Amino acid sequence: MSYSLPSAIAVGFATFLATSPAISADCASMAHSGVDWQDCPKRALIIRESDLSGANLVETDFTSTDLRHSNFDGANLEGATLVRSSLAGSSAKGANFAKVEGYRTDFSGVDAQGSAFINAELQRVEFSGANLAGTSFEKAELGRANFGGADLTGSRFTLANLARADLSMAKFTGPLDFANAFFYLTRLGGLDLSAATGLTQYQLDMACGDAETRLPAGLTAPASWPCKLD
Repeated sequence: MSYSLPSAIAVGFATFLATSPAISADCASMAHSGVDWQDCPKRALIIRESDLSGANLVETDFTSTDLRHSNFDGANLEGATLVRSSLAGSSAKGANFAKVEGYRTDFSGVDAQGSAFINAELQRVEFSGANLAGTSFEKAELGRANFGGADLTGSRFTLANLARADLSMAKFTGPLDFANAFFYLTRLGGLDLSAATGLTQYQLDMACGDAETRLPAGLTAPASWPCKLD
């Protein structure tokens, strides 16, 4: 005797299969260009010098993984976990880092021109010496991030949290957009911000500049500069 599902249940099950996200079949695959590691566990690995260009790395867990000197050009890392991982010296031009979680992640020396870190959680992240020209940090959490020696030409920090971030040694040749960014104790020492857009006196009053900091017309250095830093 054969049994069949009632028609309503059968239709519902077929609809579920058709609308459910596909499960990646590539989690066990070696790194290669265009690999699909979506939602895969890649924790505490040493996979440096990997070619992950154009890869689907959405919500991949790279916690404590060594990814130094890898190629992430055009890769999609939206929602990936990068806590205590290292991408130092990697290329990530045009990569999507939106909504990544990156506490103490090492991005030093990364070439991330034209990439996007929108809504990213990047507390205590290292961006020293990175090429971040044309990069968007809109609504990103950048508390205590270090941008020493980074190229920020044309970067956008709209609505970003830059509390205690260090921009004092950053480099840029064009305007930066700081509209509605949070500047509590943000280090601005020595920067020429005369072409910056979106800056307000309120932001500067909470920041930490010095006698070498140059400001847009109409804004003045607060009496608290240079301020004590913890």
